[in-house]
Amino acid sequence: MIMIHDMRDGVRVVGHYLCKEKLLQKTKAGKDYYSLLLQDKTGTIHCRIWNITPLIGEFSQGDVVLIDGTVVTYADNLQLNVQRLRRSEPGEYDPMDLLAQSSRDLEEMMQEIESWIDQVSDPWLQKLLNAFYGDPALRGRILKHPAAKSVHHNFIGGYLEHVNSVTEIAAFLAGKYDGVDRDMVIAGALLHDIGKLWELAPIPPGDYTKAGQLIGHIMIGYSKIHDQIARIEGFPVEKAMLLEHLILAHHGELEYGSPKVPMTKEAMIVHLADNTDAKMEIFLESLAADRSDSEFTEYNRILERNLYKGNTN
Repeated sequence: MIMIHDMRDGVRVVGHYLCKEKLLQKTKAGKDYYSLLLQDKTGTIHCRIWNITPLIGEFSQGDVVLIDGTVVTYADNLQLNVQRLRRSEPGEYDPMDLLAQSSRDLEEMMQEIESWIDQVSDPWLQKLLNAFYGDPALRGRILKHPAAKSVHHNFIGGYLEHVNSVTEIAAFLAGKYDGVDRDMVIAGALLHDIGKLWELAPIPPGDYTKAGQLIGHIMIGYSKIHDQIARIEGFPVEKAMLLEHLILAHHGELEYGSPKVPMTKEAMIVHLADNTDAKMEIFLESLAADRSDSEFTEYNRILERNLYKGNTN
């Protein structure tokens, strides 16, 4: 099987890949075709099925599929044109060939989380953090969970990688400014995306759960934290309110899904740290995925720009 990262223009491809997206669309002439996004552990590639014939079997988004197609160049980027496809059978492929994973050791990143928790001197916040990260029932999910469906850190260990990075950035910023509650910043950074554990299903497929679609990770996280605080007898009301505000405000703007904008120094710091890490990961993933000969990547709709590749060698 040819890995996606090794695909080149004109090469015939026969292999098993994870179907991350499946859209039924129409050409300008009104003819139906499928637009797919296929994934293996090395990356993703867009795919088109122009002729929906009996050679295209039944399959769904999230399935592993066996495809027979050809790599072509379209608008300076590679894509697959598929002539034959069927759903793969168990035993025909190695699942680990299809799942992108953090380059970092998962247990090592979990130990870093525990080290951050040890740095929190506030007993109430430390007890709350341990209620989540010390829960054996959540540990397996935390180790392997993605941080997003597709935008950034969409791989096994993505949640851990993102949370560690956000906490490191936030802790640095907390030390730069007077009057910042460092314990609150660290606790907020470690918990800001805790709702992702319920918003997203495990990989594969890493898709949104029903709660993820209907409620979203910010409100799920707020609810989980609020409920856990209620189980800790004597937890200070003001401290609970400040932490919950931080969770609700971490996307920074109402139009980005935050019910509140940051109104405390700690909430602003966690928002800035989260935004920085997410945007840089989008930037780096876009550079890594682009295989065109151009000095610039294709237009990135999230960052709203083409990215310069000349300084990446």
